[in-house]
Amino acid sequence: MPVPVALGSYSYVAETKEDLPWAELVTLDLSKYGTLEGNRELAAFLLTALREKGFFYVKNFGISQADVDRQFAIGREFYEIPLEEKIKYVPEGLDEGAFNGYVPAGRRIINEETGLRDRVEVYNIPKFNGDFAHNHPEVIQQHLPEIERFARALHSNVLDPLHTLLALALELPEDYFTRIHTYGKKSEDHLRYMKYGKFTPAENASLGGLWGRGHTDLGSFTLLFRQPVAALQIRDPIEHEWRWVKPQDATLTVNACDALSHLTGGFVSSTVHRVAVPPKDQQHVDRLGLLYFSRPHNDVLLRTASESPVLQREGYTQNQFERSGNPVPTAEEWTFAKQKWQRRKNIARGDREHETATILPGFREQVYA
Repeated sequence: MPVPVALGSYSYVAETKEDLPWAELVTLDLSKYGTLEGNRELAAFLLTALREKGFFYVKNFGISQADVDRQFAIGREFYEIPLEEKIKYVPEGLDEGAFNGYVPAGRRIINEETGLRDRVEVYNIPKFNGDFAHNHPEVIQQHLPEIERFARALHSNVLDPLHTLLALALELPEDYFTRIHTYGKKSEDHLRYMKYGKFTPAENASLGGLWGRGHTDLGSFTLLFRQPVAALQIRDPIEHEWRWVKPQDATLTVNACDALSHLTGGFVSSTVHRVAVPPKDQQHVDRLGLLYFSRPHNDVLLRTASESPVLQREGYTQNQFERSGNPVPTAEEWTFAKQKWQRRKNIARGDREHETATILPGFREQVYA
């Protein structure tokens, strides 16, 4: 029998002391959720946050900091195992858009002149609803029950309230979005441990200030746990200026994604964000991330919720697929088409053909700095 891995405590690195242009994000307080008055207030707050910032913080979501720290510790221990062990868990069909399991670093060229490749490693864990095999390395397998509890809590404590509040904000039945985002039905939700390996000062200087170019996420909401290595930047949806996202204690950072934009006819925009080279006082450490990606059920057609009185009044009754006359994809078709585009190997940063590729008829990618 393998010896169980002792996780120990998890220590966060010190926050940067640099004075950065931080984004002024608002915080949604879920302690107010569950009453008629509280839900009405939060629904209006959520819609303003989504429309004016795209990113926002959530607090009082009912998961202890100790439980969050445990997940960071599991991620830390996973990335300590040898590459030859991790590589056993690369998903079959990675180049075709498969993503559950281990995605190794180095698939993208981030400096074509020097041949420098990315140092991003990803481990994705799918839903625990019976639709997915759970074959993991021992360090994950030993802690699978608490990982499942954590993932399910994120769904019930954070995503269900957000989807309910969005429906209320759009004057739709309050279960409009929750019923297409249930945990029990197959969708491509996943929990992610993500590591950005550090670069040397000279390598960082060659990257033009960016580890990762501007992009949007493909699902409904992304949940990002606080970690203090400053690198996440968002593009303000109104002013179109880049701002750093400051780590806030006891919060989640949340952003809207492509599927939600499709479902609302673009009224809720998919938020553009990127990963910058960290400030100099944090460039000596790796950056470990803990995230959860929410997606609609695989069989859901990503059509606009045009029955929403709000979308009707505001003139957002068709998404890009509907306006172009092309077939509206299911969430599964959309997910794997965009994942295939994202996972394409040996693409160099700045490849215009790739960066503006047609993901599906009616939707082309855009170039972001």
